[in-house]
Amino acid sequence: MQTNSLRSQPKRVQIQKVGLRTAFRRWRGDWSLIGLFGWGLTLAAFVVFFGLPLVWLLLAPSKTDSELLRLGPLTFGSLGNYGRAWTNLAVLNDGIITRWAANSVLYTATSLVISLGVAVPAGYALATRRFAGRRLILWATLITMILPGSALVLPLFLEMNLFRLVNSAWAVILPGAFFPFGTYLSYIFFATSLPKDLLAAGRVDGCSEWQLFRKVALPLARTLLGLLTFLSFTGNWNNYFLPFVMLNNDQLYTLPLGVQVLTSSTSALFPNFGNDYPIKRPEAALLGLILVLPVAIVFLFSQRFVLSGALTGATKE
Repeated sequence: MQTNSLRSQPKRVQIQKVGLRTAFRRWRGDWSLIGLFGWGLTLAAFVVFFGLPLVWLLLAPSKTDSELLRLGPLTFGSLGNYGRAWTNLAVLNDGIITRWAANSVLYTATSLVISLGVAVPAGYALATRRFAGRRLILWATLITMILPGSALVLPLFLEMNLFRLVNSAWAVILPGAFFPFGTYLSYIFFATSLPKDLLAAGRVDGCSEWQLFRKVALPLARTLLGLLTFLSFTGNWNNYFLPFVMLNNDQLYTLPLGVQVLTSSTSALFPNFGNDYPIKRPEAALLGLILVLPVAIVFLFSQRFVLSGALTGATKE
């Protein structure tokens, strides 16, 4: 039909219309190239902005303290300096770095297990059951989720002090296990992605609520569990302010708190910390690199769940 209408028009009009369409296609193609170039430039800027500090952190322990100040920030020193920096860290205060690393693993793993053991069943119950106070719990969870973590440190400190848990491992583990975002995300997942007919069929077959949760809901929530594991792990592993407030014994410090100890300009805040060994900027950079590596490893193993779990609740069955 369109070809016949063109043939019925004068030749000059046909040429003008064809020319306008060609020009429009070229203009649209030019803007597509400009948009693609803009996206590439933006992505490159983000890579440079966030990648250069990591590259510097990787290269800094390869230089001595004087080379770190004298040479360029992205120059490489020698592999031997990595071993020298690690030796200085390993002998510091009779191997206190190892103690800090073990504390970080213990606090993070325990908080992770408790947080998942509470948040996921709570989210499932909020999504599948109707009970008095349900809406109030959801609103309280949402409000608590958007509060900044630093605003909760003082109330948590007073609570831990009331139960005489300050300066103990539980003063870090229990607040770290408080995971309202995990509860709300679990609620969104189970409310939108869990087939209600499947639960009804299980109830008809005589399954209890615990059996439905364990045998039906959990197998379908692998992406949710992977995402929550990554979020809880990174949040607790990188947590600095909470251990700083709760702990005053250097034997209970975590790695993030240890990095602050090594880079602190004064030892007055840490009277139990001795500086009898040559701990300088390369050693602190190496400790920072050690702090980053577990997060990178966990992300590599859980990135499939993180990417798919990021769309949790985006579609409804």
